[in-house]
Amino acid sequence: MRTFFLTTLILLSFTIGRSQDFYPSHWFTGFKNPELNLLIRGVGLGKYTSAAIEYPGVKLVKLRKSESANYLYLDLRIDPTAKPGTMKIVLKGGADFDARTLTYQLKSRSSENGKSRVLGVRAEDFLYLIMTDRFANGDPSNDVIPGYLDQKCDRSDKFSRHGGDFKGIEDRMDYLSQLGVTTLWLTPVNENDMPRMTEWGNSVAGYHGYWFTDHYQVDKRYGGNEGYRNLSDKVHARGMKVIQDAVYNHIGNHHWIALDPPSSDWLNSSQGKNPPHHREEVFFDPYASEQDKRQMLDGWFVPHLPDLNQRNTDVARYLIQYHVWATEEFGVDGWRVDTYKYNEEKFLNDMNNALTREFPKLSVFGESWVTSPVANAYFTRNNLKTPFAHNAEGMLDFQTCFAMIASAKEENGWSNGLIKLYFSLAQDALYQDPMKNCIFLDNHDMDRIFSVLGEDESKFRMCINWLFTLRGMPQLYYGTEVLMKNFKVNTDATVREDFPGGWATDDPTKNRFLVSGRTPEQARTFDYISKLAQFRKNSPAIRSGKLMQYIPRDGHYLYFRYTDQQTVLVIANTSDKSIRPDWKLYRERVNAFTKARDVVSGELIVLSEMEIGAKNSRVLELLK
Repeated sequence: MRTFFLTTLILLSFTIGRSQDFYPSHWFTGFKNPELNLLIRGVGLGKYTSAAIEYPGVKLVKLRKSESANYLYLDLRIDPTAKPGTMKIVLKGGADFDARTLTYQLKSRSSENGKSRVLGVRAEDFLYLIMTDRFANGDPSNDVIPGYLDQKCDRSDKFSRHGGDFKGIEDRMDYLSQLGVTTLWLTPVNENDMPRMTEWGNSVAGYHGYWFTDHYQVDKRYGGNEGYRNLSDKVHARGMKVIQDAVYNHIGNHHWIALDPPSSDWLNSSQGKNPPHHREEVFFDPYASEQDKRQMLDGWFVPHLPDLNQRNTDVARYLIQYHVWATEEFGVDGWRVDTYKYNEEKFLNDMNNALTREFPKLSVFGESWVTSPVANAYFTRNNLKTPFAHNAEGMLDFQTCFAMIASAKEENGWSNGLIKLYFSLAQDALYQDPMKNCIFLDNHDMDRIFSVLGEDESKFRMCINWLFTLRGMPQLYYGTEVLMKNFKVNTDATVREDFPGGWATDDPTKNRFLVSGRTPEQARTFDYISKLAQFRKNSPAIRSGKLMQYIPRDGHYLYFRYTDQQTVLVIANTSDKSIRPDWKLYRERVNAFTKARDVVSGELIVLSEMEIGAKNSRVLELLK
């Protein structure tokens, strides 16, 4: 009954507001793929039986009806000769219906693609992950939007929206530049017009952004489409980049697709009763059953997140066209794809091919919380021999994350402690290019790293040294640089707290955006990360150099990043006593060098006299 009532409401909205909606909302001339599959949504549109378009360079190939009476598909071909402008679409339904004329806009593509926008992200970048609602509130007027289902904004409630927005991020761009950030990665910006839902026994708002209700609308509580476009323009004007968070697998249950799907097979049919088992091994296990594969792909995460059926050609086209549209519309430089392993494999490759065909420099990397390096490598370009070959550039590297944490925390042994990081990197043989992976210490789904390490500054600094010098693209979760901390306690909200100082009502003496608002420990940490990040920007060895590691011994571990122009040594001592490295063991890389400079402190060191204190680590540039 509730679903019927909601469907009725959304259908009434067609007559109260716009009489139809287009998906894509508009399109662009000049794409290499001339095909556009235009979906038109509106009450009773299915009654029309023919369409006509008279616009130079645009041809109507076919009109198709849907199972629902509220949709029409128009398959169009847009030739390279087509110019930007507004075209008319005339719908007819025979003698019993009046003809209806619709207008649809074609825009020109940006001449800055591949120059100042849509540049891709690479190993030289430093990604900063922001949950927009929790970072900073620059415009309180958009905290509550009339007409949205969730009318609550309450910072005293950790499960509610708190009002962070794009303007808040814009106002902190100097802070991000000072930190050394090159790329902003925001959790999803798409509209989440959902009521509060039950998760882990809590009544939770969709503040995180993963419950899409309209792909083509950016959530107005953040600033809407215009606000996102402005933010992207300002980020690019600073020479920085933007990663957009994508969700292909599912939608919120108040998305119009869920309330009134064009056809019943737009959604997988488990209806939340058969969730995925989360075992990614079924995709590369030579003995796996088809049933286990289908449960992984078709199961709904939770009942309020309907699972999209990407085997349906129209669903696949809808998703692919949106991501091409959004890349062009907002100039994003790359996509991080949520829940990558739960999507149809052919669809994933088709999506990546479609995006890079139109945007050759664009980057796409996936997120799959997996249990082994083999599993992580499987979902990207790899050296495995399996029936299906994925084509994603890289993945979020959970295995290296877990290995860094274990190496800093655990007692050293044959299979514990530092050897875990060594093991993880040794398995890079699985990847075609491990430099394309994104490495990290925590994120919005994990306990915060400073807490995980027992609030131990030395262990934390050791992990930061690894994060910023290993192969791949480093990602820092917002607030880590000022030691934000917490564990998940029956909710993710405890690791998604507001950045102190992001709201006008915050205590100014604890405004972590300002030096004056940081404790001595926080100030040291921010300064350390900033200096390391700034060094990294101009270090050929770290940006593109090779990596050579040595087996850990006596509680210490070291590796080198190097090119013909530069050699960087990273050394960690987890033992309880100081060590003097035996340089004869490492002569393969240090033979030509006699000195080193600490890249953070600037201290000059004679290698033969160097001592690394207990529980200490350093990043050193070797000098002759």
